[in-house]
Amino acid sequence: MTERARVSNRIGSIAESATLAVDAKAKALKAAGRPVIGFGAGEPDFPTPDYIVEAAVAACRDPKWHRYTPAGGLPELKEAIAAKTLRDSGFATAAGNVLVTNGGKQALYNTFAALLDPGNEAILPAPYWTTYPESIRLAGGTPVEILTDETTGYRVSIEQLEAAYTPRTKLLVFVSPSNPTGAVYSPAEVEAIGRWAVDKGIWVVTDEIYEHLVYGDAVFTSMPTVVPEIADRCVIVNGVAKTYAMTGWRVGWMIGPADVIKAAGNLQSHSTSNVANVSQIAALAAVSGNLDAVAAMRTAFDRRRQTITGILDGIDGVTCPLPEGAFYVYPSVKGVIGRTIRGREVTSSAELSAIILDEAEVAVVPGEAFGTPGYLRLSYALGDDDIVEGATRIARLLAEG
Repeated sequence: MTERARVSNRIGSIAESATLAVDAKAKALKAAGRPVIGFGAGEPDFPTPDYIVEAAVAACRDPKWHRYTPAGGLPELKEAIAAKTLRDSGFATAAGNVLVTNGGKQALYNTFAALLDPGNEAILPAPYWTTYPESIRLAGGTPVEILTDETTGYRVSIEQLEAAYTPRTKLLVFVSPSNPTGAVYSPAEVEAIGRWAVDKGIWVVTDEIYEHLVYGDAVFTSMPTVVPEIADRCVIVNGVAKTYAMTGWRVGWMIGPADVIKAAGNLQSHSTSNVANVSQIAALAAVSGNLDAVAAMRTAFDRRRQTITGILDGIDGVTCPLPEGAFYVYPSVKGVIGRTIRGREVTSSAELSAIILDEAEVAVVPGEAFGTPGYLRLSYALGDDDIVEGATRIARLLAEG
Protein backbone atom coordinates (compact mmCIF):
# COMPACT_ATOMS: atom_id res chain seq x y z
CA MET A 1 0.00 0.00 0.00
CA THR A 2 1.28 3.48 -0.90
CA GLU A 3 2.18 5.53 2.15
CA ARG A 4 0.46 8.92 2.20
CA ALA A 5 1.68 11.95 4.08
CA ARG A 6 -0.15 12.43 7.35
CA VAL A 7 -0.21 16.22 6.94
CA SER A 8 -0.81 17.88 3.60
CA ASN A 9 2.10 19.59 1.91
CA ARG A 10 0.10 22.81 1.78
CA ILE A 11 -0.38 22.96 5.55
CA GLY A 12 2.83 21.18 6.49
CA SER A 13 4.85 23.90 4.81
CA ILE A 14 3.42 26.67 7.00
CA ALA A 15 5.90 28.05 9.52
CA GLU A 16 4.72 28.69 13.06
CA SER A 17 4.18 32.36 13.89
CA ALA A 18 7.58 33.37 15.25
CA THR A 19 6.19 36.26 17.27
CA LEU A 20 3.59 34.09 18.98
CA ALA A 21 6.18 31.37 19.58
CA VAL A 22 8.57 33.80 21.28
CA ASP A 23 5.74 35.23 23.39
CA ALA A 24 4.59 31.75 24.43
CA LYS A 25 8.11 30.73 25.43
CA ALA A 26 8.60 33.91 27.45
CA LYS A 27 5.31 33.37 29.27
CA ALA A 28 6.17 29.75 29.99
CA LEU A 29 9.55 30.69 31.46
CA LYS A 30 7.93 33.43 33.53
CA ALA A 31 5.33 30.96 34.83
CA ALA A 32 8.21 28.69 35.84
CA GLY A 33 9.56 31.46 38.04
CA ARG A 34 12.20 33.01 35.81
CA PRO A 35 12.28 36.84 35.66
CA VAL A 36 11.86 36.96 31.89
CA ILE A 37 10.94 40.25 30.22
CA GLY A 38 9.15 39.68 26.94
CA PHE A 39 9.49 42.09 24.02
CA GLY A 40 7.92 39.61 21.61
CA ALA A 41 4.17 40.21 21.62
CA GLY A 42 2.62 42.99 19.58
CA GLU A 43 -0.20 43.93 21.91
CA PRO A 44 -0.84 46.98 24.09
CA ASP A 45 -0.37 46.40 27.80
CA PHE A 46 -3.41 48.57 28.56
CA PRO A 47 -6.83 47.11 29.44
CA THR A 48 -9.70 47.44 26.99
CA PRO A 49 -11.57 50.67 27.88
CA ASP A 50 -14.40 50.18 30.38
CA TYR A 51 -17.21 51.40 28.13
CA ILE A 52 -16.31 48.73 25.57
CA VAL A 53 -16.24 46.00 28.21
CA GLU A 54 -19.61 47.12 29.58
CA ALA A 55 -21.15 46.92 26.11
CA ALA A 56 -19.93 43.33 25.88
CA VAL A 57 -21.31 42.48 29.34
CA ALA A 58 -24.73 43.77 28.32
CA ALA A 59 -24.56 41.75 25.09
CA CYS A 60 -23.82 38.60 27.05
CA ARG A 61 -27.10 39.04 28.91
CA ASP A 62 -29.20 39.66 25.81
CA PRO A 63 -30.53 36.40 24.29
CA LYS A 64 -30.60 38.11 20.90
CA TRP A 65 -26.83 37.68 20.72
CA HIS A 66 -26.91 34.00 21.70
CA ARG A 67 -27.74 32.95 18.13
CA TYR A 68 -26.18 32.94 14.67
CA THR A 69 -25.91 36.31 12.96
CA PRO A 70 -24.94 37.17 9.35
CA ALA A 71 -21.61 35.58 8.42
CA GLY A 72 -20.22 38.83 7.08
CA GLY A 73 -20.84 40.87 10.21
CA LEU A 74 -23.62 42.66 12.07
CA PRO A 75 -25.19 45.30 9.80
CA GLU A 76 -24.90 47.96 12.49
CA LEU A 77 -21.20 47.21 12.97
CA LYS A 78 -20.53 47.38 9.23
CA GLU A 79 -22.27 50.75 9.09
CA ALA A 80 -20.19 51.96 12.03
CA ILE A 81 -16.96 50.76 10.41
CA ALA A 82 -17.81 52.65 7.23
CA ALA A 83 -18.48 55.80 9.29
CA LYS A 84 -15.28 55.34 11.31
CA THR A 85 -13.25 54.93 8.12
CA LEU A 86 -14.58 58.20 6.73
CA ARG A 87 -13.91 59.95 10.05
CA ASP A 88 -10.38 58.66 10.54
CA SER A 89 -8.91 58.43 7.04
CA GLY A 90 -11.26 60.40 4.82
CA PHE A 91 -12.13 57.38 2.70
CA ALA A 92 -15.84 57.05 1.95
CA THR A 93 -17.19 53.52 1.69
CA ALA A 94 -20.51 51.74 2.15
CA ALA A 95 -21.46 49.03 4.64
CA GLY A 96 -21.82 46.62 1.73
CA ASN A 97 -18.10 46.98 1.07
CA VAL A 98 -17.18 45.83 4.60
CA LEU A 99 -16.61 42.27 5.80
CA VAL A 100 -16.14 41.72 9.55
CA THR A 101 -13.54 39.04 10.27
CA ASN A 102 -11.98 37.12 13.13
CA GLY A 103 -9.12 39.55 13.59
CA GLY A 104 -6.86 41.11 11.00
CA LYS A 105 -5.30 37.75 10.17
CA GLN A 106 -8.55 36.37 8.78
CA ALA A 107 -9.07 39.58 6.83
CA LEU A 108 -5.68 39.05 5.20
CA TYR A 109 -6.29 35.36 4.54
CA ASN A 110 -9.71 36.12 3.01
CA THR A 111 -8.20 38.87 0.87
CA PHE A 112 -5.34 36.84 -0.54
CA ALA A 113 -7.62 33.84 -1.10
CA ALA A 114 -10.09 36.03 -3.00
CA LEU A 115 -7.45 37.71 -5.19
CA LEU A 116 -4.65 35.23 -5.86
CA ASP A 117 -4.47 32.22 -8.18
CA PRO A 118 -1.51 29.85 -8.55
CA GLY A 119 1.16 31.63 -10.54
CA ASN A 120 0.19 35.10 -9.35
CA GLU A 121 2.93 37.12 -7.67
CA ALA A 122 2.50 39.43 -4.67
CA ILE A 123 5.13 42.11 -4.11
CA LEU A 124 6.05 42.11 -0.43
CA PRO A 125 8.46 44.71 0.99
CA ALA A 126 10.69 43.31 3.73
CA PRO A 127 10.96 43.44 6.68
CA TYR A 128 7.39 42.14 6.72
CA TRP A 129 5.00 40.84 9.34
CA THR A 130 5.38 37.07 9.57
CA THR A 131 1.81 36.27 8.49
CA TYR A 132 1.90 37.96 5.07
CA PRO A 133 4.04 35.45 3.14
CA GLU A 134 2.33 32.45 4.71
CA SER A 135 -1.16 33.71 3.78
CA ILE A 136 0.02 34.52 0.26
CA ARG A 137 1.41 31.01 -0.21
CA LEU A 138 -1.71 29.40 1.25
CA ALA A 139 -3.71 31.23 -1.41
CA GLY A 140 -1.46 29.78 -4.12
CA GLY A 141 0.44 33.02 -4.74
CA THR A 142 4.17 33.65 -4.74
CA PRO A 143 5.60 36.37 -2.50
CA VAL A 144 8.22 38.52 -4.24
CA GLU A 145 10.27 40.17 -1.54
CA ILE A 146 11.85 43.63 -1.80
CA LEU A 147 14.52 44.27 0.80
CA THR A 148 14.66 47.58 2.66
CA ASP A 149 16.94 48.60 5.52
CA GLU A 150 17.64 51.32 8.05
CA THR A 151 19.43 53.51 5.51
CA THR A 152 16.13 54.24 3.75
CA GLY A 153 13.99 54.27 6.87
CA TYR A 154 12.76 50.78 5.90
CA ARG A 155 10.72 52.31 3.07
CA VAL A 156 10.55 50.88 -0.42
CA SER A 157 11.21 53.02 -3.50
CA ILE A 158 9.39 53.20 -6.82
CA GLU A 159 12.59 51.95 -8.48
CA GLN A 160 12.53 48.84 -6.32
CA LEU A 161 8.85 48.25 -7.08
CA GLU A 162 9.53 48.65 -10.79
CA ALA A 163 12.35 46.11 -10.63
CA ALA A 164 10.15 43.59 -8.82
CA TYR A 165 7.20 43.94 -11.20
CA THR A 166 6.56 41.19 -13.77
CA PRO A 167 3.59 40.24 -15.97
CA ARG A 168 2.64 37.80 -13.17
CA THR A 169 2.34 40.53 -10.53
CA LYS A 170 -1.22 40.64 -9.15
CA LEU A 171 -0.86 42.78 -6.05
CA LEU A 172 1.31 44.82 -3.73
CA VAL A 173 1.20 44.50 0.06
CA PHE A 174 1.51 47.99 1.55
CA VAL A 175 1.88 48.67 5.28
CA SER A 176 2.21 52.07 6.95
CA PRO A 177 2.77 52.34 9.89
CA SER A 178 4.81 49.15 9.68
CA ASN A 179 5.10 46.07 11.78
CA PRO A 180 7.95 45.26 12.43
CA THR A 181 9.89 48.46 11.74
CA GLY A 182 7.60 51.33 12.76
CA ALA A 183 8.24 53.00 9.40
CA VAL A 184 5.65 55.52 8.19
CA TYR A 185 5.44 56.63 4.56
CA SER A 186 4.87 60.33 3.88
CA PRO A 187 1.69 61.40 2.05
CA ALA A 188 3.76 62.06 -1.07
CA GLU A 189 5.31 58.59 -0.93
CA VAL A 190 1.92 56.93 -0.43
CA GLU A 191 0.53 58.83 -3.40
CA ALA A 192 3.49 57.97 -5.62
CA ILE A 193 3.23 54.25 -4.82
CA GLY A 194 -0.53 54.31 -5.36
CA ARG A 195 -0.17 55.97 -8.74
CA TRP A 196 2.50 53.44 -9.70
CA ALA A 197 0.05 50.63 -8.84
CA VAL A 198 -2.68 52.30 -10.90
CA ASP A 199 -0.34 52.57 -13.87
CA LYS A 200 0.54 48.89 -13.58
CA GLY A 201 -3.07 47.82 -13.16
CA ILE A 202 -2.34 45.80 -10.01
CA TRP A 203 -4.13 45.50 -6.68
CA VAL A 204 -2.97 47.02 -3.41
CA VAL A 205 -3.66 45.32 -0.08
CA THR A 206 -3.07 48.02 2.53
CA ASP A 207 -2.86 47.10 6.20
CA GLU A 208 -4.00 50.07 8.30
CA ILE A 209 -4.14 48.41 11.72
CA TYR A 210 -1.69 50.94 13.24
CA GLU A 211 -3.32 54.02 11.70
CA HIS A 212 -3.65 55.89 15.00
CA LEU A 213 -0.18 55.12 16.33
CA VAL A 214 2.06 57.73 14.70
CA TYR A 215 4.48 60.08 16.44
CA GLY A 216 6.30 63.36 15.96
CA ASP A 217 5.80 64.84 12.51
CA ALA A 218 4.69 61.55 10.94
CA VAL A 219 1.13 61.31 9.62
CA PHE A 220 -0.98 58.35 8.61
CA THR A 221 -2.17 58.39 5.01
CA SER A 222 -4.74 56.00 3.54
CA MET A 223 -3.81 55.23 -0.07
CA PRO A 224 -7.32 55.28 -1.61
CA THR A 225 -7.87 58.69 -0.05
CA VAL A 226 -4.93 60.30 -1.86
CA VAL A 227 -5.26 58.09 -4.96
CA PRO A 228 -9.01 57.66 -5.53
CA GLU A 229 -8.34 55.77 -8.78
CA ILE A 230 -6.94 52.82 -6.80
CA ALA A 231 -10.19 52.25 -4.87
CA ASP A 232 -11.53 49.67 -7.33
CA ARG A 233 -8.33 47.65 -6.96
CA CYS A 234 -7.65 48.17 -3.27
CA VAL A 235 -8.48 46.19 -0.13
CA ILE A 236 -8.07 47.86 3.26
CA VAL A 237 -7.39 45.61 6.24
CA ASN A 238 -7.98 46.97 9.74
CA GLY A 239 -9.35 46.08 13.16
CA VAL A 240 -9.84 47.14 16.77
CA ALA A 241 -6.89 45.24 18.25
CA LYS A 242 -4.22 47.92 18.43
CA THR A 243 -6.27 51.12 18.61
CA TYR A 244 -8.49 50.00 21.49
CA ALA A 245 -6.25 47.42 23.23
CA MET A 246 -8.55 44.62 22.06
CA THR A 247 -6.15 41.98 20.72
CA GLY A 248 -7.99 39.15 22.47
CA TRP A 249 -11.44 40.15 21.23
CA ARG A 250 -10.57 39.06 17.65
CA VAL A 251 -12.41 41.58 15.50
CA GLY A 252 -10.98 42.83 12.22
CA TRP A 253 -12.39 43.76 8.86
CA MET A 254 -11.65 44.16 5.21
CA ILE A 255 -12.96 46.95 2.98
CA GLY A 256 -12.95 46.54 -0.77
CA PRO A 257 -14.88 46.39 -4.02
CA ALA A 258 -18.24 44.61 -3.79
CA ASP A 259 -17.23 41.58 -5.87
CA VAL A 260 -14.17 40.87 -3.72
CA ILE A 261 -16.11 41.36 -0.48
CA LYS A 262 -18.81 39.02 -1.77
CA ALA A 263 -16.25 36.34 -2.65
CA ALA A 264 -14.46 36.69 0.68
CA GLY A 265 -17.81 36.56 2.47
CA ASN A 266 -18.66 33.31 0.72
CA LEU A 267 -15.36 31.86 1.91
CA GLN A 268 -15.97 33.02 5.46
CA SER A 269 -19.49 31.56 5.44
CA HIS A 270 -17.91 28.11 5.03
CA SER A 271 -14.86 28.62 7.26
CA THR A 272 -15.90 30.43 10.44
CA SER A 273 -19.30 32.02 9.81
CA ASN A 274 -19.94 35.09 12.00
CA VAL A 275 -17.44 36.60 14.41
CA ALA A 276 -18.55 36.07 18.03
CA ASN A 277 -21.50 38.40 18.63
CA VAL A 278 -20.25 39.65 21.99
CA SER A 279 -16.97 40.69 20.37
CA GLN A 280 -18.84 42.42 17.56
CA ILE A 281 -20.92 44.43 20.04
CA ALA A 282 -17.72 45.40 21.84
CA ALA A 283 -16.21 46.48 18.51
CA LEU A 284 -19.34 48.48 17.74
CA ALA A 285 -18.90 50.42 20.99
CA ALA A 286 -15.23 50.95 20.16
CA VAL A 287 -15.53 52.28 16.61
CA SER A 288 -18.62 54.35 17.47
CA GLY A 289 -16.87 56.06 20.36
CA ASN A 290 -14.19 58.72 20.53
CA LEU A 291 -10.42 58.28 20.34
CA ASP A 292 -9.59 59.43 23.86
CA ALA A 293 -8.30 56.00 24.90
CA VAL A 294 -5.88 55.72 21.99
CA ALA A 295 -4.67 59.27 22.60
CA ALA A 296 -3.57 58.27 26.10
CA MET A 297 -1.90 55.11 24.81
CA ARG A 298 -0.14 57.02 22.05
CA THR A 299 1.36 59.41 24.60
CA ALA A 300 2.76 56.46 26.56
CA PHE A 301 4.06 54.72 23.44
CA ASP A 302 5.75 57.93 22.28
CA ARG A 303 7.63 58.14 25.56
CA ARG A 304 8.53 54.46 25.48
CA ARG A 305 9.84 54.48 21.89
CA GLN A 306 12.30 57.23 22.80
CA THR A 307 13.40 55.42 25.94
CA ILE A 308 14.08 52.08 24.29
CA THR A 309 15.68 53.60 21.20
CA GLY A 310 18.04 55.65 23.36
CA ILE A 311 19.25 52.56 25.21
CA LEU A 312 19.58 50.23 22.23
CA ASP A 313 21.18 52.75 19.89
CA GLY A 314 23.90 53.32 22.46
CA ILE A 315 25.08 49.70 22.28
CA ASP A 316 28.27 49.08 20.32
CA GLY A 317 27.40 47.22 17.13
CA VAL A 318 23.69 48.08 17.28
CA THR A 319 21.92 50.68 15.13
CA CYS A 320 18.38 51.49 16.23
CA PRO A 321 16.42 54.06 14.20
CA LEU A 322 13.70 55.96 16.05
CA PRO A 323 10.40 54.48 14.79
CA GLU A 324 7.70 56.85 13.54
CA GLY A 325 4.71 54.60 14.17
CA ALA A 326 3.27 51.38 15.64
CA PHE A 327 5.01 50.14 18.83
CA TYR A 328 8.14 48.33 17.68
CA VAL A 329 11.82 49.07 17.28
CA TYR A 330 13.82 47.16 14.68
CA PRO A 331 17.50 47.57 15.46
CA SER A 332 20.26 46.28 13.22
CA VAL A 333 22.57 43.94 15.15
CA LYS A 334 24.85 43.16 12.21
CA GLY A 335 27.72 44.73 14.15
CA VAL A 336 27.32 42.12 16.89
CA ILE A 337 27.34 39.06 14.63
CA GLY A 338 30.70 37.31 14.76
CA ARG A 339 31.37 38.16 18.40
CA THR A 340 31.57 35.65 21.23
CA ILE A 341 29.30 36.25 24.20
CA ARG A 342 29.74 34.12 27.32
CA GLY A 343 31.46 31.45 25.31
CA ARG A 344 28.86 31.36 22.54
CA GLU A 345 29.57 32.59 19.04
CA VAL A 346 26.94 34.92 17.59
CA THR A 347 26.48 33.42 14.14
CA SER A 348 23.16 35.09 13.30
CA SER A 349 20.44 37.29 14.73
CA ALA A 350 18.49 34.09 15.48
CA GLU A 351 21.40 32.80 17.56
CA LEU A 352 21.74 36.20 19.23
CA SER A 353 18.08 36.17 20.26
CA ALA A 354 18.61 32.73 21.81
CA ILE A 355 21.67 33.97 23.71
CA ILE A 356 19.77 37.03 24.95
CA LEU A 357 16.94 34.83 26.23
CA ASP A 358 19.25 32.31 27.90
CA GLU A 359 21.76 34.75 29.37
CA ALA A 360 19.78 37.96 29.99
CA GLU A 361 16.32 36.43 30.32
CA VAL A 362 14.89 38.82 27.75
CA ALA A 363 12.72 37.60 24.86
CA VAL A 364 13.11 39.29 21.46
CA VAL A 365 12.19 38.19 17.92
CA PRO A 366 15.01 37.69 15.40
CA GLY A 367 14.94 39.38 12.01
CA GLU A 368 14.84 35.99 10.27
CA ALA A 369 11.13 35.89 11.15
CA PHE A 370 10.55 39.07 9.14
CA GLY A 371 12.63 38.23 6.10
CA THR A 372 15.72 40.23 7.08
CA PRO A 373 18.43 38.44 9.09
CA GLY A 374 20.70 40.70 11.07
CA TYR A 375 17.98 42.51 13.01
CA LEU A 376 15.84 42.11 16.12
CA ARG A 377 12.28 43.22 16.74
CA LEU A 378 11.29 44.47 20.16
CA SER A 379 7.79 45.59 21.06
CA TYR A 380 7.64 48.52 23.46
CA ALA A 381 4.00 47.83 24.32
CA LEU A 382 4.93 47.00 27.91
CA GLY A 383 5.52 48.94 31.10
CA ASP A 384 8.18 51.67 31.28
CA ASP A 385 10.11 49.93 34.07
CA ASP A 386 10.21 46.64 32.15
CA ILE A 387 11.38 48.44 29.02
CA VAL A 388 14.30 50.04 30.87
CA GLU A 389 15.19 46.84 32.71
CA GLY A 390 14.96 44.62 29.63
CA ALA A 391 16.86 46.93 27.29
CA THR A 392 19.53 47.52 29.96
CA ARG A 393 19.99 43.78 30.41
CA ILE A 394 20.61 43.47 26.66
CA ALA A 395 23.07 46.37 26.77
CA ARG A 396 25.02 44.82 29.64
CA LEU A 397 25.16 41.43 27.94
CA LEU A 398 26.32 42.78 24.58
CA ALA A 399 28.94 44.93 26.29
CA GLU A 400 30.68 41.67 27.21
CA GLY A 401 31.07 40.67 23.54
